Amino acid sequence: MVILDLETTGLDPLKNQIIEIGALDFENPSNQFYQTCKIDDTAEVDPAALEINGYNYSNLTDTRKMSLKELILNFKEWLECIDDKTIAGQNVDFDISFLNVSFNRYNINFALGKRKIDLHSLTYSQFKVLGLNPPLKDGFSNLSGDRIMEYVGLPKEPRPHDALNGVKYEAEAFSRLIYKQNLLKEFQDYKLSFL
Repeated sequence: MVILDLETTGLDPLKNQIIEIGALDFENPSNQFYQTCKIDDTAEVDPAALEINGYNYSNLTDTRKMSLKELILNFKEWLECIDDKTIAGQNVDFDISFLNVSFNRYNINFALGKRKIDLHSLTYSQFKVLGLNPPLKDGFSNLSGDRIMEYVGLPKEPRPHDALNGVKYEAEAFSRLIYKQNLLKEFQDYKLSFL
């Protein structure tokens, strides 16, 4: 399983662009991928996205950074060396859609597979198994990333958000939910809260 997290310039994979890819091989957590890129001339930038990831226009257009094409080719090469490429993460459909659009944009023949594992779904199902009511807002699940981290005994992810931190927090949460144990050294002092 590969834990994946992206930072982008907005929510629409057809208009906005990937600016960071973070990934971690769940079976070998020291095998991590983290790279950033500049935006191309066609990418739209949503100021709300920049509030989340801490970027500014100068960061996004830094000519010393690699292109999006280089970034996704590097990620593809890293991913090809992993046996179980099943993608997992928080709201992982978002990340997969951006990568698939990017691969198509550059005519790169690569697919991320049809199956994925979503941290929200796993947490929601655990609430139900334990006889707990997941938090709701307007009648729908309100298990945000921060709420999931609280549930598994982790602090809120630092802000601004970056893809490498996102991947580490998500991987640690998956380990705690699946195996009921700590995965990464940086989280070893945080006790599991739901046992």
